[in-house]
This record gives sequence, structure tokens and C-alpha cells, in this order.
Amino acid sequence: MLSSDGCQEQFILDRRSFRRWFGHRMPQHEYDNLCRVLVGLSAHRLSTTVVPLYQSEIAPPHMRGLLTGLTQWMIGLGFLVANWVGYGCQFLKNDAQWRIPLAIQIVPAVMLLLGMFVLPFSPRWLIAQGREDEAFAVVQRLHGNVKNAEFTKLEFAEMVEQIKYEKANYQTKFSDLWESKAMLRRTLTGMAVQICCQFTGINVSAYFQPTLYRALGLSGPKVLMITGINGALGVIVTGVFITFILDRVGRKPPLIFGAIGMAICLAIESAINAKWGGEHSTNKAAQQAGIAFIIIFGSLFFSVSFGPVSWVYQSEIFPMRIRALGTAVCTCSNWATK
Repeated sequence: MLSSDGCQEQFILDRRSFRRWFGHRMPQHEYDNLCRVLVGLSAHRLSTTVVPLYQSEIAPPHMRGLLTGLTQWMIGLGFLVANWVGYGCQFLKNDAQWRIPLAIQIVPAVMLLLGMFVLPFSPRWLIAQGREDEAFAVVQRLHGNVKNAEFTKLEFAEMVEQIKYEKANYQTKFSDLWESKAMLRRTLTGMAVQICCQFTGINVSAYFQPTLYRALGLSGPKVLMITGINGALGVIVTGVFITFILDRVGRKPPLIFGAIGMAICLAIESAINAKWGGEHSTNKAAQQAGIAFIIIFGSLFFSVSFGPVSWVYQSEIFPMRIRALGTAVCTCSNWATK
């Protein structure tokens, strides 16, 4: 329905009008695909571009790894919920088997929508827009402690000085990403970390876990149960890593450690699968070892390296004036190689 009041027009969208506008114009499968595209655009834009950038801008330096690493922790939590919902719904014998998983997705979407009304603007963005009073109020709110008043003023003054200097001496443009050797190196390094994050094979392992487990002799409900256990372990390990380790050891050592560990796990699992794969294999111990290395690959080595570090790293290496642009390019590299 379309209503007009003077110069103001608004859409009043109910089920009947939605079907009238869309339902009679496209088949059901095309309508479903359209919804998937809209959900993908919104979720991927938020989770992989805006969120880590925002977290890095509001986080104090000593907690930046923890707060920005929460991006990967929440992604893992989403997989965890999806895995166990899938495990439970497999026992249903009607259309609730797919309706319930879709309905559950509404809950975090509504929580996100409501949270936007209380989420503060990034103080750095406010300063760049000339809204310094609002920015200072946000910095005070983020620190949340009267005892930190002096530190709050110093941090705010640093933000203002840096942003004003960059605005006075630079103009943000796309070519800034390669205007000098140093900047080109930052851009290529950030892109490389995100590309290597995909080249680890983590998504193949995550999306095709049931297939991998069946190839190693598992069958029935156990397949989805092991998938859920793997997801739970990944969330726990990521949480421990970003909370107690990441900001202490830096960014580079975990990437080296994770790359070596994942390579070893994949080599062993591939050898086991090649020699003792299939449900008719009699070497059950070897198959169980192969399953264990799949879990160790994702829940341990990826969760303490490329998983959280890739989002933290790309948000830290660019100067403020092109941080949003640089983060977007690095994230694009991630999705382009997915």
C-alpha cells in the first residue's frame, strides 16, 4: 500500500501488499534467491567490513586484539548455533525441519536492529565530521570511569590532532593505497593475509564437514553431532586466544604457528583419507585419527591464527585517513577468493 501526506510518502508493507508487489511477479524459487541476496549483502557488509573497522576505532590499544577478534568469535558462534540447530532439526519429519532454522535467524537480526539505537558513533568519525563535542562525550562513555578523566582527555587530544593533520595535508582517494612503497606494502600485506585466510581451506572444512566425516566412516546423526562439537571447540579456543594471548604475543607469531599447524593437519588427514577412507575400511583407529586432525585443524590452529588475526591485522595497518578504504579492499580480497 502507498499512502501520501503532502510531500511525505511512505510504504506500508504488510503480508498482502508484499505478495501483491513481489509474489505475483516472480516464482517462489526466485523470490527465495532474492531474499538470500539481500541477507548476504547486509550480513557480509556488516560482519566483514564495518564491524572490525568500528571495533578497532573504539578499542583502547591494549584491548584492540580482544575487541576486534570478537568478529571471528561471533562468526564461530554463528556456526556453532547453526550446527546444533541442524543437528536437532534432522530428527523432525515435517516442514518444521527447515522452518525452525530460518525462524531462529530472526532473533539475532532483531537484536542487531535494536542495538543500533544505543550504539555510539565512532569518535574518530565524529571528529572527522567536525562534531568534536559529541566525539568527546563518546570517548568518556567508552572509558566509563571518572578516574580515567586525564587519560580520556589525552587520548581525545591525540585523536583530534592526528585527524586534523591528515585532513589538512592529505586528500583521501583510492590511489592512496599504492601512492608509496610503504603504503603499497601495507595494502598488499593486508590483502595477502585475507587471501591466505581463505587458502587455508577453512571454508571447505567448515561447509563440507559432514562429507569429510562420512568419508572417514561416520554415518547417521553422529556426523552432525561431531560437526557441532567441532564448532563448540572452535568458539572456546578463539575466546581464550583473543582474551589472554593475542594482545601479548602480537600478530605475526600466531600466523606462523597456525600456518605450520594447519599444513601438518591437512597433510596427515589427506594421507589417512587416501589410504583408509570409506565406510568399508577396517582401520577404524586411523579413521578416528583423521577425524581428530580435521577438528584440530579448524578448532585449534585456525582459531589461534588466521581466524581472529586476519580481522585485527587489516584494521591496524592503515592510517586513519584511509583505514575504511584499506579495510574494504582487504575484505574484498577475502570474499573474492572464498
